[in-house]
Amino acid sequence: MAKPVAFNNTVLRDGHQSLAATRMTTDQMLPVASILDNMGFHGLETWGGATIDSCLRYLGENPFDRLRALKKAAPKTPQIMLLRGQNIVQYTSFPDDVVEAFVRADAAAGQDVFRIFDALNDTRNLKTAIKTVLDCGKHARGEICYTTSPVHTTEAFVKMGIELEGMGCQSLGIKDMAGIMKPQVALELVSALKKKVGIPIVLHTHDTAGLGASTYLAAIDAGVDVVETSITPFANGTSQPDTLRMLALLDGHPRCPDYDVDKLRELGDYFKGVYAELSQFTSPANERVDADTLAYQVPGGMLSNFRNQLKEQNMSDQFDAVVAEIPHVRKALGYIPLVTPTSQIVGSQSMLNTKFGRWKNISQPAIDIVLGKYGKTPGPIDRELLERIKKQTGKEPVTERPADSLEPRMPQLREELAAKKLPTDDEACVLHAMFPNEFAALHDPNTPKPKPPTAPAPKAAEAKAAKAVVKTTGKSSHLRLTIEGQDHDVLVEELS
Repeated sequence: MAKPVAFNNTVLRDGHQSLAATRMTTDQMLPVASILDNMGFHGLETWGGATIDSCLRYLGENPFDRLRALKKAAPKTPQIMLLRGQNIVQYTSFPDDVVEAFVRADAAAGQDVFRIFDALNDTRNLKTAIKTVLDCGKHARGEICYTTSPVHTTEAFVKMGIELEGMGCQSLGIKDMAGIMKPQVALELVSALKKKVGIPIVLHTHDTAGLGASTYLAAIDAGVDVVETSITPFANGTSQPDTLRMLALLDGHPRCPDYDVDKLRELGDYFKGVYAELSQFTSPANERVDADTLAYQVPGGMLSNFRNQLKEQNMSDQFDAVVAEIPHVRKALGYIPLVTPTSQIVGSQSMLNTKFGRWKNISQPAIDIVLGKYGKTPGPIDRELLERIKKQTGKEPVTERPADSLEPRMPQLREELAAKKLPTDDEACVLHAMFPNEFAALHDPNTPKPKPPTAPAPKAAEAKAAKAVVKTTGKSSHLRLTIEGQDHDVLVEELS
């Protein structure tokens, strides 16, 4: 008998990060945490990515308190976080002692599985996080960021998978952040990895281009161990394929797993209410299939924020021009994968190129990419751009691991917090290192607390109609109406 494929569920992290700007609150999660815990999922992704930033910046929550609350409410299922290697959950590199402190604090708060990736696929930026996770007795899942370019081949990805297994990773993730992996590629890559590595393989994709579910099917045929799904309405589009949808597609397949369909529908009904409460952060543009992403490769979690950024710059009407610039910028920066923080760096630089002219105004993060401060790029930097930045900055690119040049910071962080009469434990230090203003505001009693989200009130006419009690005689007639040349079949009921 073929072993059933397992599902990780992402609704409490990537599901709402991709479709609702990471605005789901802990209070909106807890009512169904126990149901999710009893579904038998292989894991629940509940933390990491943008959730820590969102908790502090927009929701007035301590993200570690969220993790503890979810772990208490869902203790049986392993909880998963997305960790950006040496960047932790920020856009810059941190010293090893801060990365180590973050992992220790996270593990102590209840984290079970760490999805560890580097935006450039530079494994040197993963070693500290992997080692610390293993030292804490937790599960290290090394991630390969999937993208397409002349330098990103199946052989290169397999080589990286072998290296991650050698570094101690207990499972291997393929992270298709933009949803651009085609089914045949999934079949080929998973098959090749299965021949070369002995640890379980997990595939993570988005349905942005409409390929997600078919890509999962191909990977399942190739022997992938786990795929990651979400729950509607926080599924499909720029999120992961829906769990019920995947079960339907696998019906009759020898590897179809057994999850309670009735409970999944119950969860879907609950999350419809949450989705309505978060309607100001959702957009139909993120829910539809967008095949253009096959060209510009912008990850699902970035699209909604990217549209907001263009709006703030009065460039909403230039969205198409900006995304058309993305492939050029990405190539010039060494074919870097588009995943946080590189997706934001490339997106912002594409916006600058569109607004001011190509490379007339270069952002500091783009300069840092060129100078090697994020690590080794997969391909060569455009020579003309490299010479321009060397001349502009007077600096040569670094070749060592970026964190090797960073001084330890934990003692300094404790001193800074003590001077502000704030907590000085590891949790406080790492949050202060990444989000100093937001962390201080969280402890300031004068900071206004965010209002809990509520579903928008229905329009007056809709509300009136909803309250109306309509009685019928039971008599009805089928009629065909022609309106502006279009035929419409209608049912007319007689009212009492």
